[in-house]
Amino acid sequence: MMASLMADQPEADLTMDPASLYREDVFTDRKLGTIRRLVPVTADGQPDESRTALFIGQAQIVTPGGLLPLSFEIEANSLPEAVAQFGAAAKVAIEDTVRELQELRRQAASSLVIPDTGATAQILGPSGMPAGAPGKIRLR
Repeated sequence: MMASLMADQPEADLTMDPASLYREDVFTDRKLGTIRRLVPVTADGQPDESRTALFIGQAQIVTPGGLLPLSFEIEANSLPEAVAQFGAAAKVAIEDTVRELQELRRQAASSLVIPDTGATAQILGPSGMPAGAPGKIRLR
C-alpha cells in the first residue's frame, strides 16, 4: 500500500502525487482491530467525488516471535459494510500470513550451506586431516 523509503537509495523519487491524495479516518473498537477509511481528496484537500473511498483493516496476531501486525484491504462501500466484513477479511489475511510464514520456514529449513572447496582445502589437507598436521594424534 505505502512505499518504503530506503536510506541507501538516495536517487529515489520523493515527490508525492497530488492526484492520489487521501484523507485518513481511523475507527476502532479497542478490542479486535482498526479500520482506516481513506477518503480521496483533491490537491487542495476537498473531497474528490470521482474516486471511491478505500477501507483498510488492521489487526495483530500472536506468534512465537511476538506480535505480528496485519494490514488488509476490506472490500466495502461504507463504514458499516467495512465493519461487517472486517472478520472475514482478517481471517483471509491471517491464513495468507500463516501460509507465507510456513513457506519461509520451509525454505530456511531446506537451505543447504555448501562450503567453498578452496576454503575446505585450506582447512583440511589432502588426507582429510587438518593442514600441517603430521598425521599423528596430539594430546595437550
